[in-house]
Amino acid sequence: MEWCAPLAAPAVSDDEAAATAELFRALGDASRVKIVNVLATSHEPVCVCELTEPLGLTQPTVSHHVKKLLDVGLVEREQRGRWAFYSLNPDAARTLARVVDLKGACC
Repeated sequence: MEWCAPLAAPAVSDDEAAATAELFRALGDASRVKIVNVLATSHEPVCVCELTEPLGLTQPTVSHHVKKLLDVGLVEREQRGRWAFYSLNPDAARTLARVVDLKGACC
């Protein structure tokens, strides 16, 4: 995600545009947006088993969505014995906030 450029930047390179598009593809599913929301509002890392009920999805489906978020670096994984716990990557969250900051870009 380090190559993502703010959408309001004067110009965006091909690499920055591709990285930014990859980030938005990862967030292009409502379940993934909900996962990011749960992680962003949790004070502790969250187990996939804690995400199934709020999302109304099975564990394999939640794991699939979490993997997509891991692949772009939005989420961090911590292994605790048999269980994996997930949290929002703080650097990625700051990058995402910077990318979508459109202050002064319109109207």
